[in-house]
Amino acid sequence: MPTVLRAKCIVTGDAGVGKSSICQVFHSDSAQFPKNYTMTMGVEVLVKPVNIPDSRDQVEMYLFDSAGKEVFSESLPTFWDQPAVVMVVYDVTDETSFSSCAKWLERVRAVTPKCTMPGVLVANKTDLDQRRVISPKEGKDLAMSSGLEYFECSAKEMQNVDTPFFYLAHEFHKLYEERLQMFSSIV
Repeated sequence: MPTVLRAKCIVTGDAGVGKSSICQVFHSDSAQFPKNYTMTMGVEVLVKPVNIPDSRDQVEMYLFDSAGKEVFSESLPTFWDQPAVVMVVYDVTDETSFSSCAKWLERVRAVTPKCTMPGVLVANKTDLDQRRVISPKEGKDLAMSSGLEYFECSAKEMQNVDTPFFYLAHEFHKLYEERLQMFSSIV
């Protein structure tokens, strides 16, 4: 019988890095890139099912697209209760957004201090290669030192947007399988 798991995915990072665009492109199966920009205030929630390969299981990803403006940062932990996975996004053309990644990750981890959760660092706006200031090596180094997997994408060009979400869903499913095995060995 297929199992449907629900994973709360916190999507965070500075304002303007493309978090909402990434979530909306993924949610629409790369059918639409949002043409009009509206700043997220608080959290916007999108739900997207992800089928797990080589199983009949599915992970429903609850994407908590979080505001990146500091003025909203104090209210975010209320929405971030019990996350399963985390995605930290930065803009490859913006040094400040890259520098802020550690702060955003620390805020998410502060909500669940005793829990290890799968996470990804996503470099967005790779279509703006001429304006790029953060190299892939810098991104990979930050991801590795933070215990995250590294991905690059362009929400505008709808390139590689699904990959980090599929990775997170698969990792969440893997944790579920490991816990199942652990509980079955106890019984």
